[in-house]
Amino acid sequence: MMRVWTLPLLLVLCGATVAGGLAFSGSRGAAVLYLLLFAGLAAMNSPLVFPKSLGAAEAQRRSAADGRPVVYWRPGCKYCLRLRLRLGRAARGLHWVDIWSDPEAAAVVRAANDGNETVPTVVVNGRPHTNPDPAWVRGQLSSAA
Repeated sequence: MMRVWTLPLLLVLCGATVAGGLAFSGSRGAAVLYLLLFAGLAAMNSPLVFPKSLGAAEAQRRSAADGRPVVYWRPGCKYCLRLRLRLGRAARGLHWVDIWSDPEAAAVVRAANDGNETVPTVVVNGRPHTNPDPAWVRGQLSSAA
């Protein structure tokens, strides 16, 4: 669990260090700016940006019931973040599974990607798609509704 917060905590720590140095030298405006910048980067790389993660088994069960895709992701992945941001509000219609918090999910992703934990891996109708185009994923979501 702590691994998912390592990068965001490091970003906040770096931002606080830079801001502290700038504030100490008398540049308070720049200090606040840097602190906000690093806090924003930390938030974007944290699990807070993503919808609540499910376990792999629960996501597969729900997907079988409602036909919506399952997205396997991990915190700190720029491609996962790109997918999440490009989907916008539509991202809440998907079933999100964090592979770092669910070993079964990591195994599903490795099985789909020749032993690699390549994310995002989107499973639609039982077929995995590695790092798909966000517009394609949005289309899959609308066809499942």
